[in-house]
Order: sequence, then structure tokens, then C-alpha cells
Amino acid sequence: MLEVRQARYFIAVAEELHFGRAAERLRMSQPPLSQAIRQLERQLGAHLLERTSRTVALTDTGTTFLQHCRTLVAVAERAQSAATQAHAGMIGTLTIGAVTSAFTQPLPEILARFRSSRPHVELRVHELDTHRGIQALLHHQLDIAVIRHNRPERRLRTDPLRRDHLVLAVPEHHPLASHRAGAVDLAQLADEPWVWLRRTISPGYHDELLTACRRAGFSPDARHEANSIQSQIAMVACGLGVTLVPHTSTHSTPPGVTFLELRHPVHLVELSMVRRDGTAEPLVEHFARCALTGHIPRDT
Repeated sequence: MLEVRQARYFIAVAEELHFGRAAERLRMSQPPLSQAIRQLERQLGAHLLERTSRTVALTDTGTTFLQHCRTLVAVAERAQSAATQAHAGMIGTLTIGAVTSAFTQPLPEILARFRSSRPHVELRVHELDTHRGIQALLHHQLDIAVIRHNRPERRLRTDPLRRDHLVLAVPEHHPLASHRAGAVDLAQLADEPWVWLRRTISPGYHDELLTACRRAGFSPDARHEANSIQSQIAMVACGLGVTLVPHTSTHSTPPGVTFLELRHPVHLVELSMVRRDGTAEPLVEHFARCALTGHIPRDT
């Protein structure tokens, strides 16, 4: 098997057509170079050079072999460069999963920052729910998840990206809708039918909502179930019941729903960046820096 080192030796001799100049170019002495070329010819079973006491010339076989040696060295150099860039997190593929609301904020800002600094990295982005995001991370199907998650999870590292507070969503003709300008007590909704997010979709978020209701002194009548926050809001707009949603989810909503502030605010970490713990993958770490540098979690 031809080695890259042998190809480099032959290229130098073939281009210089002088063993002394070729050895100087390779920063080695001439005898080992001459010996290496003779060994290469024996290995190939072919004459690559015509030598006289004064001249060195390529044979036809040597001319053909030179072209392939140049290709081999070029491929080796590209492979070395690719490995170096991948180790530095400059190239490669990054797979990201995110809940729907993250595509409004903060993902656009984070992705723009990442692309400007890593233009040659291929991004693959998937919309998913929190539960699926956790499982995909643990099974190495994702590198990063931007999800509603703020609980300790073995083998995962979680960094808050967006803090928020809960607001009450009621149908626009609900008696409390007239309180739009003021805050309401959550306990006033104790006897209402509720539109609830399935716990399997986002366990942590589900538990935050349940805790808020129980602190207000009641367990909600979770009569209707949705698979996303936007579905929750749409079901409220249909008059099916009431619900709690993050304030950031109220900016683009269907008609027929009114959002009310709570007299006793309920704050939560609405979105977090989650990645596998104990790894130092360059692309993942750079994305994390893009997400966290200059980005202060806030209550909107």
C-alpha cells in the first residue's frame, strides 16, 4: 500500500528532477531519499525514473504515477484539514430539536449568531415536544434540544434560555373576560372546565401548571386535553374551557380568546437548552455559547 510519505518523496524528485534539490526541499539528506525512491520502485515493480550521472528524467510510468501521487497527497491534506476543522467545531453537522414556540423566540437570534460564526456547519432542525426531545437526546438522535424543561435529569445538562410567567386564557365571552385591564385570582376558576396539556408531552410544564392550581386551593377539572400550547389556546377559543399558558405564547393567537394576568404571578422557566452532560463536542459547545452569550433569561 502506497504511503502518503512515499508519494511526497516522489513528487519532490519528479518536480525537481534532481535528488539534491528534492532532498533540500524535503529537508532531509539525499542518501535516504535515493534509497526511498529505489525501495518504492521495487515495491511497485516498475521504473519511475531514468537516471544518468548527470540527469534524472521521468519514465512514462513515472509520469502517470506522478498524477496519482498528487491526487493522493491532495486527498490526504483535505482529510487532515477536515479533521482539524471538525475538532475546532468549524465543520460538521449539528442536529437540533425544539418546541414550536422556540421558533419565534429565541431560536432565530441564536441560529443567526451560530450561522455567522460557523457558515460551513450543516444544521438539521426538528420540531418536537419536550418528552420526545429528552428521549432523542438520551438516544443520541439530537445534539441540542430547546424545550420546556427545568428539572434535573441524569446524563443531561439544562440551561435556562427564557423565563416567563403564566397568564389565564378564557373564551372571549367568559364573565372574567371583562377583567382584561386588571388581574384575577386563579381560585376564581376552580369550578371551570380546563383545557390541559398532556403530561406525556411536557412533564415539567404540566406539573408547573398543576402546582399553580393547587397552590390556589383547587385541583383543575382537566376535561379536555391538547398536544401543544397553541392547541390549548385554540380549544379555549372554541369555548371548551380555560387554561394557563406562558405569556410568550399569546402574541400570535386565534380570535375568540382573552388573556388575563394573575393577581399572584406564577413565574417559570419557559424554555431551556438541554444537551448531554459530560461531553465536550465542539459544535455543541459553540452552539451553547451562541445561545447563552449575551442572552439573559427574562420574564416577558
